[in-house]
Amino acid sequence: MSHQILEELRNQVDDINLEILNLINKRAQLVEEIGKAKEKQGVNRFDPLRERHMLDLIKENNEGPLTEGSVSHIFKEIFKQALDLQQTNTKKELLVSRKRKKEDTIVNVNGDPIGQGAPSFVFGPCAVESFEQTDAVGAEIAKKGLKLMRGGAYKPRTSPYDFQGLGLEGLKILKEVGQKHGLGIVSEIVTPTHLEEALDYIDVIQIGARNMQNFELLKAAGQTNKPVLLKRGLAATIDEFIHAAEYIMSKGNDQIILCERGIRTYERATRNTLDISAVPILKQETHLPVFVDVTHSTGRRDLLLPCAKAAIAIGADGVMAEVHPDPAVALSDSQQQMDFETFDHFYETLQKFMKSHELNA
Repeated sequence: MSHQILEELRNQVDDINLEILNLINKRAQLVEEIGKAKEKQGVNRFDPLRERHMLDLIKENNEGPLTEGSVSHIFKEIFKQALDLQQTNTKKELLVSRKRKKEDTIVNVNGDPIGQGAPSFVFGPCAVESFEQTDAVGAEIAKKGLKLMRGGAYKPRTSPYDFQGLGLEGLKILKEVGQKHGLGIVSEIVTPTHLEEALDYIDVIQIGARNMQNFELLKAAGQTNKPVLLKRGLAATIDEFIHAAEYIMSKGNDQIILCERGIRTYERATRNTLDISAVPILKQETHLPVFVDVTHSTGRRDLLLPCAKAAIAIGADGVMAEVHPDPAVALSDSQQQMDFETFDHFYETLQKFMKSHELNA
């Protein structure tokens, strides 16, 4: 074979390569349009029956020299890339996506701008047990110049025989304590039916880990004008977490704070495993502020401070932790709440840590 003939054949291959590239990209554009049409209809993007039909049609018309197995492998990869493109475009289109909105969302609660750069803090008891208990914690929080307090009135517990919270009475106590000490109130709501009555008593709707995919609750919270603190589910992927936030924002409420609170793994040294890497990932993927709950992620008082330092160092917008006047007699989570002396040390040490890293609360 002469050199000239070889070059001509190579040129033909180059031309065919470019033709294939052009056709693949045209196909990808069509798949994008199909994906948009499916989304409007609420249809699943991946249709295995349709993929099987396409592969069968291709193999029936294959005249070689490639084998059916080779052709099937090539086109399956083309199908996969098109599906990946659809998923990438979906992420770009999410309201919570950083690609949709470049600038950070700032959530202002009781004069505390969350997500503006300086870390914010939310402290309070696991559960509201009485006015005296809640008031004592509120006084300690206010003494530090902080503006936010958490407290559980509705408590979704693993056992139905554990303390379930004071309900509406607990919310009334929280509001009274908040007004007395100038604190914004963060409290968990577990059902859509409780949400409407709770709005008069709280400043931030907390949606807990067990309700991260309670879609009716997410949509109901999205229809309010209250900020929402959304905790990651104990076995949820980051993608599932982001889509849960999208449920809220899709209903019009963009005042959302994401909260990493640990995920369930095989490790038993801690209550959960703190996925600290979730903080920068969420900051990159979304424009929403990100908190870390060091109490529920560790379940250990001795780990609260180092984990809080880690959260702040890696870029978290805030830290959440639990405080109780006397944890030994607490009706829930006694082993992981801080008493006032431990709380003082915790906060003072964090202040020094932030100052040494040029961060201000």
